[in-house]
This record gives sequence, C-alpha cells and structure tokens, in this order.
Amino acid sequence: MGNTVPSLFAANVGRDPSLPLLTFYDDATGERIELSGATLANWVAKTANLLVDGCGLGPGDTAGVWLPPHWQTSAVLLGLWSAGVTVAYGEPTAAGTDIEFASLRAVEAGVPTGPADRFVLGLAPMGLPLREVPAGWADYVISARQHGDYFPGAAVAADTGALLKTDGSLDSHATVLERAQTRAAELGITGGRVLIDADAYPYPLDWLLAPLSVGASVVLSVNTDLSKLPARAGSEQVGVTVGPTL
Repeated sequence: MGNTVPSLFAANVGRDPSLPLLTFYDDATGERIELSGATLANWVAKTANLLVDGCGLGPGDTAGVWLPPHWQTSAVLLGLWSAGVTVAYGEPTAAGTDIEFASLRAVEAGVPTGPADRFVLGLAPMGLPLREVPAGWADYVISARQHGDYFPGAAVAADTGALLKTDGSLDSHATVLERAQTRAAELGITGGRVLIDADAYPYPLDWLLAPLSVGASVVLSVNTDLSKLPARAGSEQVGVTVGPTL
C-alpha cells in the first residue's frame, strides 16, 4: 500500500478509480455527496498543484489547517501531503506556518494569521465558492479549480514530515501511517465500506487515514442524527460503523 500518504492514496484509487472512495453526509444541511477515487484524486491533484505551482511550497514547509471533518478537508490534507507539506492540524503552532487553510467559521472566530497565502473554505454543498471572501483570504474552491487534474510532482519520501505535533516535533509519513494502521485496528476497520460519525471521531487520523491504511471506503457523517445511522449503514452497504452507536 506504500509507506507515504500519497502512495497509499494512489494505491486505494488505483484499485478501481470509478468506485466510491468517500461519501459525505451532513445531517444539518441534508447534503450527500459521493466522490469516486478518480474525483477525489482530481481535487487532491488540483490542491497539490496550487501549493507547488501557485504558492511555491514543498517539503520543509508547513500548513496550518483549521478545518472540520469534510470531503473538502480530505482534498486539502491529501493535497498537502502529496506536495510534501507538513500539516499542523488545528494547533496553536499554526501561527508560524507558511500557508493556512481555514473554514469560514474559523476565520470569523479569529484563527492565527501570518503567511501571505491564506485560503478559506465555505464548505458549501456541491463545492460552491463563497459569495463573499473575507479580506486577506482567497477562496480555496476558486483557486484550486484553476489548476490541473494531474500532479506531476516529485515523490514524497517516507521520512518527510507529515504532521507537526503540539510539542514542535514531527511525525514522518511512515510514522503517521503506522499510527493510522494502529487506529484502524483499534476502531475495528478492516476494509470494505466503513461509516464514521466524525462528531465522535473528528481527528483526520481516525476518519481519513485509518480507513485508507486498510483500503476502506469511507462514509463520513457530520452533524449526525444518530437515529439515521442504522438505515444509512444499510443503504450504503457498510460493514462497520464507527461512532457512539457501537
């Protein structure tokens, strides 16, 4: 499956790019969107090209990410890791990063701002752009769509930094994938289709990397109406549900 996040992701997509890889539900808005491996890979490539060609970033650079569980968050994270950029996910240390990605809610709440490149996500249904962009920020959706669907960048090394921890140390890609496999075992994820209540498991290691580490397809639920989970698991042909219903 590979010893870096981008090689792992490519292996998952490569089995059959037409199959659903991430299906997203938001019970607050009624949104359901299904992304095949090919579709998610296009978003990931656009994000990586935005980082490398648009912002001049790569290994050794760090991104502050202030985003909730969402299908667009998966594109941002996988794009960052594909470009070799280290992720500081919702950490105070993100104030000293080279680029920032934040939800509109986080921007309005006052996330740390420092780098010149700052991208805001409205997280609107169907990936619609923002009607009004906060001053000092660029709309991620509009910016990413200007870039190509294929990322030709250099392969990321297993010892490249993937996650910046609160103590300032780095977890490499290889270490992060080891942690992801451990979490998959702890959560009972072995492959197939897995339904994850991201309200209960909001950290990307659980809802994104753990399923990918064992080749699972993710049904991601946010603002979850717990009464809907059993029927959702049935309609999505889910083998395992990860959430408070366990």
